[in-house]
Amino acid sequence: MLLASQGKIDSVQFFAPMALTAYQMLSPLNADQRYDMGRIGEVAGALPLAKAQADTILRQNPNHLLGLILEARLATLAGDSSQLHSYERRLIAAQKTELASKKEEYVRHQEDITNALQQARKSLGTRT
Repeated sequence: MLLASQGKIDSVQFFAPMALTAYQMLSPLNADQRYDMGRIGEVAGALPLAKAQADTILRQNPNHLLGLILEARLATLAGDSSQLHSYERRLIAAQKTELASKKEEYVRHQEDITNALQQARKSLGTRT
């Protein structure tokens, strides 16, 4: 993810398959690991793999913030504003209850959550 944020796409393409293989060997994956794997898939262009991770997270907990964030990111890449807004609304609605659960993965990915919530509010024109 650091390489992707630095724009080092060649390095991302080189290392992503190794990272994905490592995650697949951790089975069974928890939501945190699935989110990480989905984000790697997203930046590496393995969108079906990223979608599968988001779907699994949300199947286990339909309000899981990381699953909603990953789905929103994938909807953005697909240019599907209807789906994007749907996931953004769900993210905002789930925020209070989910953050109160104090899941470890929410602490670990606090920056992603904060950024996604800000983007969702901006996109939907809401302040809550």
